[in-house]
This record gives sequence, C-alpha cells and structure tokens, in this order.
Amino acid sequence: MDTIASLFSFITWPVSWVIVQFHKVYGAIFGPDTGWAWGLSIVSLVILIRICLIPLFVKQIKATRAMQTLQPEMKKIQERYKNDKQRQSEEMMKLYKETGTNPLSSCLPILAQSPFFFALYHVLNGIATGKTIGVIDDQLLASARKAHIFGAPLAAKFMDSSDKVAALGASLTDVRVVTAVMIVLMSFSQFYTQRQLMTKNVDTTVKTPFMQQQKMLMYVFPVMFAVFGINFPVGVLVYWLTTNVWTMGQQMYVIHNNPTPGSKAQAAYLERLYKHVTHHGKTRNRREKAIVKAIVVKGRDRNEFERKFINGLNKAGLAAQTDGSVVKSEAAVAAQSEDGTTTTATAGTAPRRQQPKRQTKAQRQSGGPKAAGAGDAGAGDAEPETPSTSLSKSDEPQDAPPAAAGKSAPKSGNDNRSKAQSGQRSKAQSGQRKGPQRPKSPSKK
Repeated sequence: MDTIASLFSFITWPVSWVIVQFHKVYGAIFGPDTGWAWGLSIVSLVILIRICLIPLFVKQIKATRAMQTLQPEMKKIQERYKNDKQRQSEEMMKLYKETGTNPLSSCLPILAQSPFFFALYHVLNGIATGKTIGVIDDQLLASARKAHIFGAPLAAKFMDSSDKVAALGASLTDVRVVTAVMIVLMSFSQFYTQRQLMTKNVDTTVKTPFMQQQKMLMYVFPVMFAVFGINFPVGVLVYWLTTNVWTMGQQMYVIHNNPTPGSKAQAAYLERLYKHVTHHGKTRNRREKAIVKAIVVKGRDRNEFERKFINGLNKAGLAAQTDGSVVKSEAAVAAQSEDGTTTTATAGTAPRRQQPKRQTKAQRQSGGPKAAGAGDAGAGDAEPETPSTSLSKSDEPQDAPPAAAGKSAPKSGNDNRSKAQSGQRSKAQSGQRKGPQRPKSPSKK
C-alpha cells in the first residue's frame, strides 16, 4: 500500500493543504488538537471531492443505463460469434461506437477518486511515522498525533502492535474496537448501496450476464473493504466511510427522482407522479415535464409501468402532451359541457347522440308509418299483376262515358283494400307468427 501511495505523491501537497485549511476553521471551534477538528477536516475533504465529481457521477449513471440497454444486443453478438473471440470483440467495439457508449464511464468516479484516496493515505502514514509531508509542518504534525477519534489516533491501524499504539498515546483495545466498528459500517454501507441499485433501479425485463456480474459485485466489494480495511489508518477509514455514506445518499436521491426505465423504482415514481398530476391537474416543474415528455415520445415502445401511467391519466380525463405538459382531454371537456358545468364547447367535439322515440302500439302492429308507406308503394307496383285489375282494364271500353268512370270508383277502393290485406298477409308469411298472439302490454308512454 505504501508503494502505491508513493506513486500519487504529486497530489499529496494539494490534499494536505486542503486538510490544513479546514483544520484552521474547525480548530477555532473545537480546539486545534482535538479529534473533532482533524476528523471533520477529513470529512470536509471528502465532501469537497465528491461535489467536484458530480459531473462524473452523472456520466456514470448515463453509461450504466446505456450498458443495460445494450445487454440484449451484446448477448446476441456473443451467441452469434461464440467460437470467434476476435470477431466478437470487433462487433462489441462497433456496437459501442454506433451507440456512443463507453464501458469505462461507469468506473469514472472511482478512478477519479483513487488519487485523492492514496494521497490521503500517504499523508496519514507520514503522521503515523512522525514525518512531515506536504504543508504539514512539525507543529501540525504534533497536533495531528495528539488527535483521537473515540480514543483511537488518526494514524493507528487495526493490525498495529501494542507498542506502536502506545507510542501514539492510546490503548490497543480502543483502537481495535473503533477500527472494527468503522470497517463493519464501511462494508455494510457498500453492500446496501449496491443492493438498492440491484433491487430497485435495474430493469427487471432484461436478464443478461451483466446482471449476474452486478449481483456478484454486491458481495465481493464488501468483502474487499473488510480485508483491506484492517490495514487502513483510522483517518482513511473516516474518509472511506464518509464517501460510502455520500454515495449511498446520492444514489437514493437519483433512484427516487430519476429511476431507470422498467425498474421497480420507476413504478413507484410514476405512481407518485400520477397522484400529483391528477391532484393539481398539471405537471408542476421542469423535471416532471421531462419525464412525461420522454414517456409520450416513446409511443408504442413504452413499458408496462409507462402504459399504466398514460392509461391512468386518460381515465382521469387528462391527456399528456408532447411537450411534457398535461391538459384536460377533449372527452372530459365535452362531458362537462353536456352536464351544464361549462358553457363553452371545444372544437371537434361530437354532438350528443339522441335516442329514438318509442313507437305506439298501433304503429308497431301496422309496421309504423314508414313501413305502411312502403307497403302501399309495393302494392301499387304489384297492381298490374293482380287478376281483378287486368280484367277491369280489358273489359273497360276506351270511349267510356263520364258516368261509367264514376261507377268504377268504388271498385278501385275495393281493390285498394284487397291490396292492403294482401300486403299484411305477405308480412305475416315473412316474419309474423300465425295463430292467436298474446296481447302486448300497454306502452308506458
């Protein structure tokens, strides 16, 4: 570890300078030789570094999600070229280039944080051995060696001998208890961070080897922290525990507000967003608009949680727009205008469908006005085919006097009655039931 830390000695001076500046502030409050002053200086160093690494953390999130999206394509390439490793690597690199994905982007925060970690280890190791390093002079070195955190010196380790711990003004029991508790908390925070990522913020519809690797790392990393932690000074344990807690809180915030599509966290987020949107009738801020806009743009590619969200808005009388806003749907506005709650109608709304009026008993028995007219027309068309009509026309003289025409009028009336009866018989033969019928109940109208 000392050899690796010496490789990052170029950054030792900036790290020691930042610690000294924070020590001046906290030393004026808690005292320059207290563990609170030096411990809070290390915690502030972690917070400052993590704030500077936020852009890299955002890139890590995007890279991780892009890798999850590419897992099905990567699996197809592995199966297609399983016997040709070189071709498999070429196709993988081609896929990364086409999609603009970098597999190393998910490791950027850890890689960027490593130099500060080893530089801090180098500074604390110098304090333990009594050597001035960076901007830490003899006076600051003596102050740091007096500082204890819960009875354990900053430079003490779990594996130190009792003589070395006594030289730092502490007991071996205090050092081992404090370092053991810090190692357990450090490993647990790492395990919980990885576990919440796997159980809440992973697309459950994708089953690939990448997911198995992530599950394996969930157990490997805590074990690694426990093994290496016994060789870390107390100050380094404070640094690493603080950065793990920061990572855990940062990830919880991301999962809560910007979950991975298709994950359980997205289902919970869309449920909360649905309640807020239906309560206020609109999206409240820019982040909610961006989420709704992304769901609308997907169209048919939406997952089950996104479809459930859109269908819920439609049932509530709301419609999501392409710009991320939510407005009342045309159907809801039309329903309000029909009920009389609103006086204005939106353009393009269909008029209310009217129910047909109920017919009377006489109209139903005679087939209604339209049916009777149709029957009369049919009887008039069939008039040349009836025998009585043909005989009357053949026997009637062409030069008949007006009186003869007048006598034939009743005959035409009888012909009309016979035509109506024949029309009713044809209806009875086509659809009506013969024989006595049960009387119908009188109409309510």
